[in-house]
Amino acid sequence: MNTQKIQVADGIELNTAISGEGSPIILLHGFPQTHLMWRHVAPKLAEHHTVICPDLRGYGASSKPEDGYDKRTMANDIIGLADALQLDEFALIGHDRGVHVAIRAGLDHPDRISHVGLLDSLPVLDTWNVLHGREAAVAFHLFLMAQPGNLPETMIANSADAFFGHFLDAWSNRPFPVDVRAAYLTACRESVPSIVADFKALATIDVDHDRADLEAGNKLTMPVAVLQQDWGSQLGFDATAIWRPWVTDLRFSTTTAGHFMAEEAPDEVVSLIRDLVGPVEGSSSATGPTQATGLAAHGVC
Repeated sequence: MNTQKIQVADGIELNTAISGEGSPIILLHGFPQTHLMWRHVAPKLAEHHTVICPDLRGYGASSKPEDGYDKRTMANDIIGLADALQLDEFALIGHDRGVHVAIRAGLDHPDRISHVGLLDSLPVLDTWNVLHGREAAVAFHLFLMAQPGNLPETMIANSADAFFGHFLDAWSNRPFPVDVRAAYLTACRESVPSIVADFKALATIDVDHDRADLEAGNKLTMPVAVLQQDWGSQLGFDATAIWRPWVTDLRFSTTTAGHFMAEEAPDEVVSLIRDLVGPVEGSSSATGPTQATGLAAHGVC
């Protein structure tokens, strides 16, 4: 894909695709993917918005340092990206791993983020709290990658395509196109240590950060839309009850699409985002970059 490397911190560059013009929306991908996951959503949003799709730190073609995978640091990367693009305020949409980065960005930088959209994940604390009994087997990778030392990296690197391919197959309601699946596997194969570091942070420092916010009563104060599979009925929890302590203005809905809903049901995701950010007054009032510079491959630009 035609992307550009944008420096967001000392020594850290995020591989980023930008398209369209209008009020800015940043889209954050999930695991085990890259910004390619937005290839069906981005062009529709770009009709009225500047759409910015980075690879997260440690994923795809972005920088892969040894550390800095706590979601606070990864959220700071997104603020650094917005600063580099001269965006004062923007909407932020996250899927899977991107959910945790978006939540942290919204909690730490509420003055910069106008709206938050969250696709098919839960806050860090609740991610761990809802996993119990044999139903927790669906998230075995969380427990594997939380192990100390180099055991997770060694095991996964020795069977990278089988490991990452399992999630692409098991979490989807239909097969990925061959070239897209291959692109995801290649990106993950080349990112094993950083992906594991991301998940290790999820089991350690990210828990501490979330617990501190929860105890302090900090919430996402901007409008928040959540779209999930019906995990509550599968794992035995009330999804809206989980979200209420974190959000002041919640719009919650479920989908029959699989986990990779931006690819399986892009119109549903686009509709959610458009409803969240509100009516478009016209691209002439936009701030930020207006020249399409990426998302050209796979019919995205």
